[in-house]
Amino acid sequence: MTKTIMLIHGAWLNAKSWEAFKARYEAKGYTVIAPNWPYDDRDPADLRANPHPKLKDVGVKGIVDHLEAEIRKLPEQPILIGHSAGGVFTQVLLDRGLGVAGVAIDPAPTTGVRLGIHAIVSAFPVLGSWGSWGRVMHMSRKFFAKRFANTLPPEKVDYYYDRYIVPTAGKVYWDGILTSVGKIRWDNPNRAPLLLIGGGLDLIADASMTKAIYDKQKRAASQTAIKIFEDRSHWTCIDPGWGEVADYALDWALRHARSGTSNVTPLHIIKAA
Repeated sequence: MTKTIMLIHGAWLNAKSWEAFKARYEAKGYTVIAPNWPYDDRDPADLRANPHPKLKDVGVKGIVDHLEAEIRKLPEQPILIGHSAGGVFTQVLLDRGLGVAGVAIDPAPTTGVRLGIHAIVSAFPVLGSWGSWGRVMHMSRKFFAKRFANTLPPEKVDYYYDRYIVPTAGKVYWDGILTSVGKIRWDNPNRAPLLLIGGGLDLIADASMTKAIYDKQKRAASQTAIKIFEDRSHWTCIDPGWGEVADYALDWALRHARSGTSNVTPLHIIKAA
């Protein structure tokens, strides 16, 4: 059984957002890798004040290829756990044959799945902003409080915004509309087991959309499951009660992980073949 877990963050966050999950899993004896997206590897406050000029060019393909390269550095195949856009990237990586099991928490819009109404409304500040496909975008505190972390008490909004929120590339949003880079083979016979987790109060990635992704993913031969936490928002990995989500995700992955976990083929060997 693998002892390695990779945590994959979504848009508007970086690896710091996984600090509680990471500590919890490490306390259980696991090696936990939480890679940043390209140009996201600084403190959130610094990233908000001085985003890297190349961040605007970061798209889905670049992120997924970066994550794949990080996986191929590992001595064994990991359990993949992703949140939001990271939940989409988890599915793409599984589709590429990586990971022994995957968990997609509050997965963002996925190519081939109809958008939920909340996903449409929440994407509008980016998609409705002219030129956003080539710009670094910033999340407002109002949007964070009302839609991204809508279950947070008002007095905690500034603390969590300041601690975790980072700018993101508008290109990530547009790639999901204009390209097929996130396309998944739903009936892939080689895909590792997958758990989809949704939130009944999620105003970024509707639970109905999580269910629609499940209906697509269950075509695969391997185990596919869904769990909806009815009282959880998109902030579920940090909101009070996050430990329940963390434990459910890991327990499911451990019960269903496939064997054959060692010797991840390095990317340079694959390219040379």
